[in-house]
Amino acid sequence: MEEKLNGRPNGKFRFERREQTVLLVLGDFIAAVLALGIALLVWARGDTWLGLSVAFLRERIPAWFYFLPLLWMVLMADSYDIRKAGNLKSTLKSLGLSLIGCAAIYLVIYFASEPNSLPRFGVAIFLVMAVVITFFWRLLYVRLFTSASRLKRALIIGAGRAGSALAQVIAEQDPPPFTLVGLIDDDPAKKGTLIEGFPVLGNHKDLRKIIEDNHITDLILSISNEMSPGMFQTILTTQEQGMNMATMQDTYESLTNRVPISLLESDWIIRSFIDRKPTSGLYRISKRLMDLIFGLIGMVGLAILFPILALLIRLDSKGSIIFKQTRLGRGGVPYTLLKFRTMKSNQDMEREALVTSINDPRVTRIGRYLRKTHLDELPQIVNVLRGEMSFVGPRSEREELVGIFQRDVPFYRARMLVKPGITGWAQIHQDYAETVAETAIKLEYDLYYIENASILMDISIILRTVTSVLGFKGR
Repeated sequence: MEEKLNGRPNGKFRFERREQTVLLVLGDFIAAVLALGIALLVWARGDTWLGLSVAFLRERIPAWFYFLPLLWMVLMADSYDIRKAGNLKSTLKSLGLSLIGCAAIYLVIYFASEPNSLPRFGVAIFLVMAVVITFFWRLLYVRLFTSASRLKRALIIGAGRAGSALAQVIAEQDPPPFTLVGLIDDDPAKKGTLIEGFPVLGNHKDLRKIIEDNHITDLILSISNEMSPGMFQTILTTQEQGMNMATMQDTYESLTNRVPISLLESDWIIRSFIDRKPTSGLYRISKRLMDLIFGLIGMVGLAILFPILALLIRLDSKGSIIFKQTRLGRGGVPYTLLKFRTMKSNQDMEREALVTSINDPRVTRIGRYLRKTHLDELPQIVNVLRGEMSFVGPRSEREELVGIFQRDVPFYRARMLVKPGITGWAQIHQDYAETVAETAIKLEYDLYYIENASILMDISIILRTVTSVLGFKGR
């Protein structure tokens, strides 16, 4: 058995999901730099005096032109979710939004500049080439990792609540992250049954034969109840012989970017958040510094937009321009949240349920636009500068809703270990939650963020929020 296991394709050189993300970003950056190089080359060929020379690069090319690849990367940030990157339709949508975003930014600068002062031809060539090269790179990426995913053949150990939940998550993935051959369980009643379309192939006594017959490369431990001594010994022996092992929680988090709260033990919150203290020390200092820097920049934008938006709100409906509401912040401390009023009255805003419905009649005409672009949340920059909020964090809630969610959703209070945010991991991954069940899913994203928080993750969330705003994903 040991010889056969060691001779199988164990996926030693395959890319994990984090490595796939790095490769994806690197490939997009190379594509953008190539697009810039081609744009410069074509532009230079049209210059009969200087051609492609140092003098041409110095005299003809404005400094900001060299930063176009970075702008392209920022606008593509939302597509760096591995699940979206593996879907060609999502990739095409991201390319379209990035193209529109670049063109819109250029047009704003163009009309604000002196006539004939901007390189229209060079920018046009860059955008066309960036779309074309990035598309072919993404096409190669999809085919490469779709093929690679087939080489990973996994078996879930345990067909109870945890194993069934994981099988459901895998079945929902498009494209599938790997080939799930099936499950095993020591409950004889489950043998031969299907769970989310995957067969229960046997018990721990059959494990070795199942691995050999199905060319299994990975085992995922998903045992909900107490593990039998025989199962434990079989798994240990298999691991000693070189089999790749993963836990249900790690696999679930890797595939969904969420924490499986309904499957966790009660002491998980202690192990994850109290013992490890994921949001303390240098990170919190750096995060506060980042909030102050972005907050001061945001105040400039707020000062420019406030007179315009205030006038539009007042013309559209009577009432206050700024809506104030008490929310619970870090540690459950109440604070006053600021927003532009988007409904016909403050009373409507106060009576707002978990979320407004689509085409809610209470929302004003300008309010609908503000919600779509998330500009209604712009005054929260003041909350950030006060230290009540952060740019990135869980969405804050009213005290009465917190009481309901604490009763019905496990670990809900844990999201208050950090400051609430204007945007966050949950906000970029899920639409507004309308039910307690959807709120539980949103909490899974929040807890994943708290558990894995870093400055790089915060920057990534902010960049992906920019794409969300351009895509008019608010409600």
